[in-house]
Amino acid sequence: MDVFYAYTYSTAGWLSLQSLALIAVPEMMTTMLEKESRQPTDIETYLSRCLGFGLLTIAILTVMLTGSIPLTASITDPVTTDDSDPKAPYAVPTMQVTTVFHFISAGYAYAWWAEKGQFAFAMGMLVPGALASLGIWCALFASSNGKISRKTGADKRTTGFPFANKEAAKKHGKGL
Repeated sequence: MDVFYAYTYSTAGWLSLQSLALIAVPEMMTTMLEKESRQPTDIETYLSRCLGFGLLTIAILTVMLTGSIPLTASITDPVTTDDSDPKAPYAVPTMQVTTVFHFISAGYAYAWWAEKGQFAFAMGMLVPGALASLGIWCALFASSNGKISRKTGADKRTTGFPFANKEAAKKHGKGL
């Protein structure tokens, strides 16, 4: 499975998991994050469920905008994340925005975990941190079309400066 799609589906899964918890059991947040258990107020319930619906919407949009779900009538066309692909013109920008979101979420949860030391904040820090790392990896390595040489299998965009690959040059009959 392509790393880009793994990132897309794991982002959508994490956001969906958070949203379902906020929608179905809004009192769970006050139980997990406060020292003594109490019933949430009506406004806390309302805001919790609104946030849950918002996260679910972002999860669905992430999957749709990255081209993971083909939005065409034809099933035979392969889904790619090429920049010129009309099925997924927003794939890379969506990945970049969600990566920034995960990075900010992880940083915010870390700040709370450092102050309070609660397990819920640690989980809220680790999962988005891992997703942010995967998103950064995708931005660096999985979002551009590699120019792979058919002869050598090497990326043609690289140079030998400041260190030349003398063994590869000998192998292909090119002197340095």
